[in-house]
Amino acid sequence: LSILENTKRSYLVTIGRQMNGSYSAGWYDACAVMMRRLLEVCIIEAFENRGVANKIKKTDGNYVDLTELIQRALSEGTWTLSRNTRKHLPQLRDIGHMSAHGRYYTATKPDMERVRQGCRVVIEEFLHHARLL
Repeated sequence: LSILENTKRSYLVTIGRQMNGSYSAGWYDACAVMMRRLLEVCIIEAFENRGVANKIKKTDGNYVDLTELIQRALSEGTWTLSRNTRKHLPQLRDIGHMSAHGRYYTATKPDMERVRQGCRVVIEEFLHHARLL
């Protein structure tokens, strides 16, 4: 949360509080969905603040979905993503997708523990690319 507070962006802090609050309450699917939302927002921030948001928009002007955002972030030429971010992005995407869309999937505390460190690494890196840190 302190990383998000350093951005001076209240919407990022709010999402982070909801993510952390869900985790503390034992609502792990809610936590995963909020983590997914935070990831999406941070990737969009990076593209916008680098002046290349057009690379992640569809023809109707809306942003592409998270899977496509991640693919485009991995191939973006205005930054180089670290090995750790490249490793953790698919894991974060998958747990977020399963919690948001999986009919029978329910995230557990161990599921969230497995992605916790990766979430911090990825979010912080995209905030740096967005020049918010």
